[in-house]
Amino acid sequence: MTKWTPRHEAPEPLEGNVVATITGGTIVWFVLFLIQLPFYGRLSDGGHLWWLWTCLAGGGLGLIGIWYVRGRDAAIKRHEAARADGRQREQAGSVPSESPSEGEAG
Repeated sequence: MTKWTPRHEAPEPLEGNVVATITGGTIVWFVLFLIQLPFYGRLSDGGHLWWLWTCLAGGGLGLIGIWYVRGRDAAIKRHEAARADGRQREQAGSVPSESPSEGEAG
């Protein structure tokens, strides 16, 4: 058997507004939970009570997801700002040498 190798490179991942996407999904999970809440008895009698708890779990995990993607988004913006600041310093010619001088202990 031969190993499959791709014939072309994978495309770059799409970067959209991830925070809005996760927030929207979390809202949907909580809305579905609230819609099903009045039918608790019917869901319990029919053996479908797990639908209710699945929606609640989806909303709870969505809150964790919002916290995570907001932190990720902030870190990406900090990194891009640092790179842009480094480029501006390079263009201005005021970039200090990155290696310590011979007299310094490093």
